[in-house]
Amino acid sequence: MIFGMRIGALFNYKLKRGLAGRRQSCDVVKSTFSATDRVIWMHAASLGEYEQGLPVLEELKEKFPTHKILVTFFSPSGYENVVRKGSIADAVCYLPFDIPEWIKEFTSHFQTDIFISVKYEFWYNLLAELKRQNIKTYVISALFYETQIFFKIYGKWFTKQLRETVSWFFHQTSHSTALAKGIGLRNSSTAGDTRYDRVKEIRQQNTHVDFIETFKNGQKLIVFGSSWAPEERIAELLAKAKSDLKIIIAPHDLKRVSALKEIFSNAKLYSKLSADTDARGKIQPPQNLHRTQILIIDCIGLLSKIYSYADIAVVGGGFQNTGLHNILEAANYGVPVFFGKNYKNKPEADELIKYGGGKSFEDEFYGNAFISELLKNPARIQEMGQNARRFIDEQPNATQIILRKILADSPLVK
Repeated sequence: MIFGMRIGALFNYKLKRGLAGRRQSCDVVKSTFSATDRVIWMHAASLGEYEQGLPVLEELKEKFPTHKILVTFFSPSGYENVVRKGSIADAVCYLPFDIPEWIKEFTSHFQTDIFISVKYEFWYNLLAELKRQNIKTYVISALFYETQIFFKIYGKWFTKQLRETVSWFFHQTSHSTALAKGIGLRNSSTAGDTRYDRVKEIRQQNTHVDFIETFKNGQKLIVFGSSWAPEERIAELLAKAKSDLKIIIAPHDLKRVSALKEIFSNAKLYSKLSADTDARGKIQPPQNLHRTQILIIDCIGLLSKIYSYADIAVVGGGFQNTGLHNILEAANYGVPVFFGKNYKNKPEADELIKYGGGKSFEDEFYGNAFISELLKNPARIQEMGQNARRFIDEQPNATQIILRKILADSPLVK
């Protein structure tokens, strides 16, 4: 793997950053922790997994404020997003490569009380070293599916490793739990997905975003969140057909903004909305913003709040191989959610469809046709939105289920 990454780093800037970051990981923990510091350590592949683990990490930090927090990542995107935004962790760094000597060196600089891995991040030598140190190891929001290595003849050795090194698996779904127990991982239970707890918390926070209410102007608003070209094609078709429809596009990759500006020449960029203040210092919306049809969000961190203004949401990634992005943030506000058919290993998408709060499409043209008809039926939009909200509300509080088990058998309380 290391050799492959070194070759890839010659051509891929993300791989290059990841390699450079891993060289610094030991320095990060050495400068942050002493050998006697008691540490709660969470590892996540990337930003999405970090967000899944964060509710549990926050609760543990609140209950054990004297413990220090370490968060490690595999991917550069997860690491860089968390470093940029800030974290409750005392140290954030890359996980060293899974080489016994490197793992031993890394873990020697602090005392791990518990280790939490999120979803399906399993590293053979890391798990073996944690077992050797008699450290409690938990996998939260675990998601097993039939094509994983554990279910292959040549993967039995890995199954044995998991059975011997992981203290407990908290699965997202009952199907995942059944698969795990079917290969002898009896240390498994269904807890649900902690992301539902996260979005429910966000709903209670201030969701105001400057100018959006003025832009919407009482009209129907479709938010295209984490969009790619196929979703933006739907936006283009709808904008041409319905001049009274309001559209917000928040591309997954901000590098797409310039292309979007060419497609939607009359659109406004959120970052360019210069506001004046009145005599009392109150912000005044830009002139004629209410007459603008399309607003492009060219900055990060606003999408989860912007969904609260939507009547319909189209979430990106499902029309191509990038994978479906987060649909829960929109459903959380009682908004019907639409997306492409490629959502493998996203059980929440199947469940949202079953609840009647969302729908997937073969391609963007089917999506456009359905949404065009739906816009003629406000009662149906409202019904689907209510179903989406019910879908979120009826999910179990996974964080509390996980915490009860960890607190019952972990060294944190000793």
